[in-house]
Amino acid sequence: MSSRRGRITDEEINELISKLQALLPESSRRRSASRSSASKLLKETCGYIKSLHQEVDDLSDRLSELMSTLDETSPQAEIIRSLLR
Repeated sequence: MSSRRGRITDEEINELISKLQALLPESSRRRSASRSSASKLLKETCGYIKSLHQEVDDLSDRLSELMSTLDETSPQAEIIRSLLR
């Protein structure tokens, strides 16, 4: 990153955009890291993060439901607990 305080170069922005594109599943097909696509990429990133949060919440709810149906001393409950550690 730039050593100048509060300033980032265009090259650094393009590098960060490229890194961000690599993290998103649908953006891996894109080759361009132009400034004009940066806004779209940031919107896609926000949407992707929101969907990941929703997926975590859904899985947490499903796990809670599953655990409430199991006997706490059952082998299945112990396996689930060991996976969560």
